Amino acid sequence: MKIGYPCINQRIGCSSGRTFRLRSYSEKRHIETVAGNLDCLLSVLQFNVEHGLLFFRITSDLVPFASHPICSYPWHDVFADRFREIGAFIGEHRIRISMHPDQFVVLNAGDPGVVVNSIRELRYHADLLDLMHLDRSAKIQIHTGGVYGDKEQSMHRFAGRYDDLELPIRRRLVVENDDMRYTVQDCLQLHEDTGIPVLFDAFHHELNGSGEPAGETAALCSGTWRPDDGIPMIDYSSRQPLDRRGRHAETLDRGHFRKFLAETMPLDFDLMLEIKDKEKSALLAAEIAAGDRRLYQA
Repeated sequence: MKIGYPCINQRIGCSSGRTFRLRSYSEKRHIETVAGNLDCLLSVLQFNVEHGLLFFRITSDLVPFASHPICSYPWHDVFADRFREIGAFIGEHRIRISMHPDQFVVLNAGDPGVVVNSIRELRYHADLLDLMHLDRSAKIQIHTGGVYGDKEQSMHRFAGRYDDLELPIRRRLVVENDDMRYTVQDCLQLHEDTGIPVLFDAFHHELNGSGEPAGETAALCSGTWRPDDGIPMIDYSSRQPLDRRGRHAETLDRGHFRKFLAETMPLDFDLMLEIKDKEKSALLAAEIAAGDRRLYQA
């Protein structure tokens, strides 16, 4: 089990997701921004290795506007050596990598334009991971999408569009349960229809499940991962007390986390903490899990 956090490190003083307004776009500005983002990403990964956090979600904004028609220059070629360097660092230190496109990526949308843009965005994510020469265990996680008044038909539409995706995209995609529309059981059905692995989101399952135990449900999801997909991934958080129903916790709830570790024993997985204070909670989680035999030891 490797423990990590998404996108932003709050300690090191840089962002790997800097961007700018579309109306301010210029090739020069774009190149400078991407170069700075890649420098910061490597700094974040170095911090993580030094602190034993070997799971990280790379921001989708690493290359701003990469899937937008305005970005016509060959950023793949311009930054090929830099991507290869970062990928080599990831491989050397056995860091697990994931990405999670924004909510506007909706494969089962009724609007053909949304689908075209979604596929273009997924292609960018897959290209980025391929440029780092990462194997297929580096995953891109998405949600099923909307219901559009007919869940069964919407799931069928997702399955058909998934099957039509280019292999470099399809081999990296995993689908996760969400907190309102699509449950773990829905995602397991999509796996039966398509073979797509299911990423278990423990917090979403608490909000949008039927009371099934986390350990049993996580095991069902883990069964959808093939050996070359890598160890299954799980997203974890808890609810922020006294806040709206779906708000992720500001910091790790120690008791809740210990209970989660106990409930999922002996299942092995890589754990992404979707908690607001990022590396602070990830470091605390690694400390709490220090006695857990599943914890990866570098």
